[in-house]
Order: sequence, then structure tokens, then C-alpha cells
Amino acid sequence: MNSVQFTAQTSSNGVVERDFTVGGVTGALWSPTPGTGRAPLVLMGHGGGNHRKSPAMLGRAQRLVAGGGFHVATIDAPGHGGRPRTEHDEREIAVMQQAMAVGEPVGPIVQRHNAHLAERAVPEWQATLDALQELPEIGTDGPVGYFGLNMGTAIGVPLTAIEPRITAAVFGLFWPESLARAARQITVPIEFALQWDDEHIPCESGLTLFDAFASKDKTLHANAGRHKELPRFEADSAVHFFVRHLGGAVTSPA
Repeated sequence: MNSVQFTAQTSSNGVVERDFTVGGVTGALWSPTPGTGRAPLVLMGHGGGNHRKSPAMLGRAQRLVAGGGFHVATIDAPGHGGRPRTEHDEREIAVMQQAMAVGEPVGPIVQRHNAHLAERAVPEWQATLDALQELPEIGTDGPVGYFGLNMGTAIGVPLTAIEPRITAAVFGLFWPESLARAARQITVPIEFALQWDDEHIPCESGLTLFDAFASKDKTLHANAGRHKELPRFEADSAVHFFVRHLGGAVTSPA
């Protein structure tokens, strides 16, 4: 089993940020100040075209640490961040860009390519979780959550469907066609976000994916606005969701 190799560390406002690698996959771990004891772990997947420390990831991680006392881990998806793209990645991105340039729907292309990325990313996430649980401040017996939107949902749904260590998840902003089968295998508590006026994902598609989850405890958050206009307060809602299902105490983020 690959272990966590830490490569850099900074600390600010009670949040410790550490860069790491696991088997060549680059990641980041945000944690409460050392000495506070063990805490639950939230795995966080980034969106397409972004990376493990993009502004959205940084903001959500800081909220989860400061507001819930969690450890938060991200990794770069295949072909993202500093990870090289394959020829397949380059072809799919070129097709996507061409469709966008002429105003054609990109949904089928995004779903196809994200499904391919998920096949590669899911085992990387499992290896990362194995390694992180060897850290004494996390441990093998603590609860684990998953938080990912857009491509983070495309990877997180199949991961959660096969990974029993994940006991609660926040998803959203994706199509149902490539994920419904895996969603029907998920029974853990779910919070799901969609944008009512999404120009890429029809509202009906988001509702179909939400309906596919077999979870008895699932909550739909539908907000007015386009695809990239998800309100920032949804990140705070995710903190409260994970506190309810993983444990912890909500405090006001710094």
C-alpha cells in the first residue's frame, strides 16, 4: 500500500494545509490545529478544468475545517492540476471545445469523458483513503464523507456506490444518464444541489438523478440561477450536513 508523502505545509487561522502525494497522485489535506484529537474526514472532488487547490476547493475546505472541525482531502483528477493528459483526454477536450464553439450541446461529451476519468480516479481515491486513514489524526475507524459537484459528482457517485467507508455525501450539477445506475446503489444520506435555470443540465435531468439515489435520507437543494451561479451558502449547508451525519460541532468560520 502506498503511504502519504507530505511535500509542503502552511498554517493560517487555525487551519493547517499540507500538500501530499500518494502513489504519484497529487493531493492536499486541510486539518484543524494539531492536538485537537481525531476528527472525521471529508473527501472533496473538484470540477472539470480545475484542480485540487482551485479557489472553490480552498473556500469549501476552510469552511469544513473551521465550521465542522473536519479533515478535508482533495486530489487532482487524471489530466488535471499538474497531472499529464492522455491522448484520449486531448481528443475529448478538443471535441468538447469544438461543440461549444458552434453552440452544440456538450452534455453527452462531458458525460462520456467524465465517465472515463471516473474509471481512473475511483481507485486513486480508494488508495488515497487507505493512506490517509493510516495517519493517527484520522484513523481507520472514523466516519468519512464525500463532497463533489460537477465532475466531482461524476467521480464521487461511482466511488460512493462501491466504497462502504463513505457514510454521507453531497453531490450536484450533473446529468443522470451516466450515473443513475450507480446512484441506485447508494443508500447513505445525500444532499443534492441543482440550478433551476442551468443552461447545460435541464432541471428535469437534475431531478431524475436525485430521484435515482436509493437513500431514504436525501435532501434536494434547488436554487434559481444558471450553471455557475450556485449560491455560496450551499457550502455552509454542506458543513451542517456533514456535522449531522459524521459528527462534530458547527462553529462560525473565521
